[in-house]
Amino acid sequence: MTSLTRRAVVASTTLTLALAGAALVPAQAAPGPTGPPDHDLRVATFNASLNRNADGELAADLSTPDNLQARNVAETIQRTRPDVVLINEFDYAPGNEDLFRDNYLAVGQNGADPVDYPYAYIAPSNTGVPSGFDLNNNGVIAGPDDAWGFGFFPGQYGMVVYSRYPIDMDAVRTFQHFRWADMPDNVLPEGWYSPAELAELPLSSKSHWDVPVDVGGKVVHVLAAHPTPPTFDGPEDRNGRRNHDEIRFWADYVGSPRQSSYIYDDEGGTGGLKPGERFVIVGDYNADPLDGDSLDGAIDQLLGHPRVNTSVTPASAGAVEQAALQGGANLTHRGDPAFDTADFADGAPGNLRVDYVLPSTSLRILDAGVFWPTSDDPLFRLVGTFPFPTSDHRLVWVDVRLPHRP
Repeated sequence: MTSLTRRAVVASTTLTLALAGAALVPAQAAPGPTGPPDHDLRVATFNASLNRNADGELAADLSTPDNLQARNVAETIQRTRPDVVLINEFDYAPGNEDLFRDNYLAVGQNGADPVDYPYAYIAPSNTGVPSGFDLNNNGVIAGPDDAWGFGFFPGQYGMVVYSRYPIDMDAVRTFQHFRWADMPDNVLPEGWYSPAELAELPLSSKSHWDVPVDVGGKVVHVLAAHPTPPTFDGPEDRNGRRNHDEIRFWADYVGSPRQSSYIYDDEGGTGGLKPGERFVIVGDYNADPLDGDSLDGAIDQLLGHPRVNTSVTPASAGAVEQAALQGGANLTHRGDPAFDTADFADGAPGNLRVDYVLPSTSLRILDAGVFWPTSDDPLFRLVGTFPFPTSDHRLVWVDVRLPHRP
């Protein structure tokens, strides 16, 4: 796959070990006698696989404090202590965010300190919402593949944002219903969808959110999404094409006013971020810059963007170890295994970098890492090997310093 040159650090064994260790440093280190904290904000993304097979199952699991997977997810977050975290694959239902916060995050897990998130944002997802159309063209209008986003029930594979800092709820923008056909120069599969389908088909397989967080009077826009995997289709590559344009949406949103002029949100507001606004793009984007099945250059729309800071690439020693132990497709990969964020040991693509925390260039990156301990680390039990005790994805975090201007 062709890829734009990445402005990324090349991880040596020493660096990856240092980063893996840094993942255990609390997000808000205590200030020294005369100096400021070592960073201002830790932002993380975690596809935690807190999705269930039926509506209501996640709420049932979270209603008591003894679900082992949920405890592992909470402990992973407690060990890394992000100030703001996006959780992907968290089934949507009002109240699920409170159940997980109260019964798991606020309860110390296996000796880890509880973590307090007074603020959270959750909203509907396109997943599992019946379209009324035969979107996969198999002659039957039924099932998860004919929903606006793949899912067996509305809200499956949703997402939630937790924050230590206030979220400006009145200023949140969602783009759940933005139509794919309304993106100029899109890569829709020619002839696959009918005119009636194109008149309603949303771009986002889940949703795209702009969640403004107020950090000491400085607003940081948390841009959250979870584009569809670029697989599970046919020669038309409808999912690969949708994945490409879901990623492109943020590239245009943080670009120039001209680039973002076509965008409209679910309340009718138009345009993207204003020049100079601070942002962090987060989520499982299901696209590796060098390997896997995504369209050529899909994630490079962000990694090569002039407003995106890629001066440090999150890495881990655990990813390097597992790529070597598992072999297979990993041996043919062109990307550095230190940068992998997902363990697809049971699949042909091998382990990939698909989860991202990408700050704006107005935010200086101080440190970054992937929570992927090596097998000799006591915390390896939280990641494990297939079948995974928590998720096939790893939490990714980045520390940024906000400028002192207002």
